[in-house]
Amino acid sequence: MSTQADTARRFMELHKPGEPLLLPNPWDAGSAVLLASLGFKALATTSSGFAASLGRDDGSVTRDEAIAHAAAIVAATGLPVSADLEDCFATEPSGVAETVRLAIGAGLAGCSVEDYSRHDDDPIFGIELAAERVAAAAEAAHSGPVPFVLTARAENYLHGRPDLGDTIARLQAFQQAGADVLYAPGLQRIEDIRLVLSEVDRPVNVLAMPGVPPVSELAVAGVARVSVGGAFAFAALGALVDAATELRDQGTYGYRSISATGRDAVKRAFSSSGGTPPPGPPLS
Repeated sequence: MSTQADTARRFMELHKPGEPLLLPNPWDAGSAVLLASLGFKALATTSSGFAASLGRDDGSVTRDEAIAHAAAIVAATGLPVSADLEDCFATEPSGVAETVRLAIGAGLAGCSVEDYSRHDDDPIFGIELAAERVAAAAEAAHSGPVPFVLTARAENYLHGRPDLGDTIARLQAFQQAGADVLYAPGLQRIEDIRLVLSEVDRPVNVLAMPGVPPVSELAVAGVARVSVGGAFAFAALGALVDAATELRDQGTYGYRSISATGRDAVKRAFSSSGGTPPPGPPLS
């Protein structure tokens, strides 16, 4: 546990307002090793990217699958890893706490818990229950031998409820309940992000998405972490679609230039991580 505890402490120390931790989201062990080789200091899993790797939509992965996947990402590198555990696969606070304990057992440095209810007609938990769920998660995160980093997510903006006042109230409640990091994915305007930062005193994560200011501007505002969610996974899948479409429709091989870039990066990353470079000619 001492190594895991040191990793978790390092993860928390990387959250510096004004010097955002760039937190990419690998979707399997190979992408984790590749991202580590590029110099990132920590990683986070992505529920949507992992689900896509299984041929499923986001929200269809089980708790056992998510925990096993997170453990595989942890084992792939020596970096701190935080897990996207959606709603922690439970409605009741006791179930949320059990998921956090399982996450600690998987070797993670942290995880997140959402206030998304999974019900289309009422997608966000009431603020009192949402705060109780965060409190239970925080107790599980902070009562063991690992200084586990709990991120609490207010999901309004991802589910058709762009209510900044309610979002801030939720983040404040989550802070009071013991969350270490606060996150309202979907915020885009720098004015809104600045207002959130002024109303809480925990590190704030921002989701990189269209319309969000560049990292340099987020840093000036005081953001402590920037993550990408499933975007890298879907960028890779988009490249696959483009390559396959070119081959199918044009019968040409222009995709091999980007393939060569990927192959060279993988060979460097996997060799430095202790793996064996793949044999044979390039791109065979």
